[in-house]
Amino acid sequence: MNLKERMSGNEAVAIAMRQIEPDVMAAFPITPSTEIPQYFSQYVADKLVNTEFVPVESEHSAMSACLGAQAAGARTMTATSSCGLALMWEMLYVAASTRLPISLACVNRALTGPININADHSDSMGARDSGWIQIYSETNQEAYDNFIQAVKIAEDKDVQLPIMVCQDGFITSHAVENIELLPDKIVKEFVGEYTPEDYLLNSERPISHGPYDVAGYYMEHKRLQAQGMINSRDVILKVAEEFEKISGRKYGFFEEYRLDDADVALVLINSTAGTAKDAIDRMRAMGKKVGLLKIRVFRPFPMKEIAEALKNIKMVAVMDKCEGMSAAGGPLFAEIRSALYDSSPKPKMVNYIYGLGGRDVTVNHIEDIFEILLKEKDQEIQEVYRYLGVRG
Repeated sequence: MNLKERMSGNEAVAIAMRQIEPDVMAAFPITPSTEIPQYFSQYVADKLVNTEFVPVESEHSAMSACLGAQAAGARTMTATSSCGLALMWEMLYVAASTRLPISLACVNRALTGPININADHSDSMGARDSGWIQIYSETNQEAYDNFIQAVKIAEDKDVQLPIMVCQDGFITSHAVENIELLPDKIVKEFVGEYTPEDYLLNSERPISHGPYDVAGYYMEHKRLQAQGMINSRDVILKVAEEFEKISGRKYGFFEEYRLDDADVALVLINSTAGTAKDAIDRMRAMGKKVGLLKIRVFRPFPMKEIAEALKNIKMVAVMDKCEGMSAAGGPLFAEIRSALYDSSPKPKMVNYIYGLGGRDVTVNHIEDIFEILLKEKDQEIQEVYRYLGVRG
């Protein structure tokens, strides 16, 4: 029987970790992800899990410890945010290129500078091309569900890549919401035992990790790594189907909200989707055909599926909670526009940079964007790259 509870997103992820019971967790505290290893270290102290908890001196060391543990054959996890993820940068690429299915809880926070501790997506978006699978979570429930699925996805024999599950700092990480937990036994059975084929402590099959890769082999190894990301598409959907059977909750690459007959739509990631849904319901009550495409899986990027979902929309606004510094828009916008390049007809598109450093985005803000889209869908677009709510 599932347990109905009230808890923060951080606690929900920590409970998912406890239920999975990794062999190793290595972590260094950084706001707003600190609570995750804090909760988990208490589970270790209370002997609720048989996990080796490794406190380290920095986030770079945390990921380095994760690399060593996972390479040795241990199921390994960590959590971080913002500058902590940035300090892991070198090791993120090493983890992906050595095909180590480490699971990381990324609690999204603005990346310095200026110094800021509030939510935006500059940290995980900065790591979007590091070779990690990326899944994003609108609610505390999704953060919990996504983390349980993540471990099974990453460890699949056809994938073998690290994975990060993202949620918005403070907005979901610290806010308390109703949540439905699965029984411990069900989660353990769903994830299963970690049984790697190759690992450093297997004396029957000696291997090495991290050797110098000469020009004659490097490209082939990167192609194999890319194949793991390609393979993860099918695995993500397969795991989602299996998860629906034990939870009743359905997941895919994205969520379509009142999109079927929409004239205009938003595309966005994480907690702002809840705000957008409220705005859509209000505007639908007034007879306005507006909708939402909420991206759940950003890596691998579901290009064809997104193009199909948006093919009949007249105008789309892609909302980036991250400035791409390309002078042409944010990273989500670039990906969505690329996905729609071959569509015929294709929607008109604009980009809104919003919510940087935790700037509030309200239902009224979303309604204002929809009103602009409804007005501009039959006009020539003058400005594609826009900011929402910036002063001056």
